[in-house]
Amino acid sequence: MGTMKAIVLEKPKVLKMEIRDRPVIADDEVLVAVKCVGICGSDVHYYEHGKIGRYVVEKPLILGHEASGEVVSVGKNVKKFNVGDKIVIEPGVTCGKCEYCKSGRYNLCPDVKFLATPPVDGALCEYVAVREDYLFKVPNDVDYDIATLVEPLSVGIHGAMRGNVKVGDKVLILGLGPVGLLTILAVKAFGASQVIAVDVQPLRLEAAKELGATHVINAKENNYKQLILEATGNTGPDITFETAGSKETNKTAFEITKRGGRIVLIGLLAESEVPVNINSVVDNEYNVYGVFRYANTYNKAIEVLSCNLEKVKKLVTHRFKLDEAAQAFEFVRENKDKCIKAVIVI
Repeated sequence: MGTMKAIVLEKPKVLKMEIRDRPVIADDEVLVAVKCVGICGSDVHYYEHGKIGRYVVEKPLILGHEASGEVVSVGKNVKKFNVGDKIVIEPGVTCGKCEYCKSGRYNLCPDVKFLATPPVDGALCEYVAVREDYLFKVPNDVDYDIATLVEPLSVGIHGAMRGNVKVGDKVLILGLGPVGLLTILAVKAFGASQVIAVDVQPLRLEAAKELGATHVINAKENNYKQLILEATGNTGPDITFETAGSKETNKTAFEITKRGGRIVLIGLLAESEVPVNINSVVDNEYNVYGVFRYANTYNKAIEVLSCNLEKVKKLVTHRFKLDEAAQAFEFVRENKDKCIKAVIVI
């Protein structure tokens, strides 16, 4: 069987390296040598608070779900993968039997086992066993650190599909964390002609410009809402993506979107309730879409990423080794103005 190193969250702000048994694969599974894991905002939230909403870390948990790696062995029923294949992992394994799975909306499966969501261990370790149908090959010219961006890009692609982004749309993105930034690529892939990107961090605004945003606006400007309107010819955006997870950006989305437009809510808020002017939603006939993770997006995400390799390379701003995981999480937590995406190289 053998052993492996794993980074385990013992309690809030306490990460330790443990030696654990290497996974034993089932007949339909693949053993993956994990090469790189992106640090997601949810990982940092678990690290800092020990919970996210109803998901509570009640026993030591391996973090990490944005993972890339190499196939090192395959079960006897595996058909699509061979030893040596470079892959990314779709981290949510579903039941395949419920109405959501059968209708193609498997991200809503009530029995999903999602990496690094308690009590399911994540991928911040040397090896993971993954069912064959949740692995995707990536081209050899996509480095392992860049391949970890497939997961957050999938959120943007799912949002673009939910919001029905189409050719010629004017798109507003409120919040430029990794998901917000990668949503720029997603909406452009679906034909958006204008992308207005809004944040308060200069580093992220500059990254948005390099990714293809046609307008970047610093929300610290007193008149930033007027700047958004002016960028759209005073009509407001056809579709607004809220990716910051704040009361202010949610409020802005419902104030500034074009009459008859679409609002896509991706960011999770610390507070579960935010005041919304329902009369305005009705009067403007807004279509409002929630986005929970993704479904059927990985192939498209790999394609979009592969076509934008030079642009996305700058998004991975910091790299750490496995034994530096504790320092990595502290750095990400305390340096949001300096870090876009940090990864742990294994």
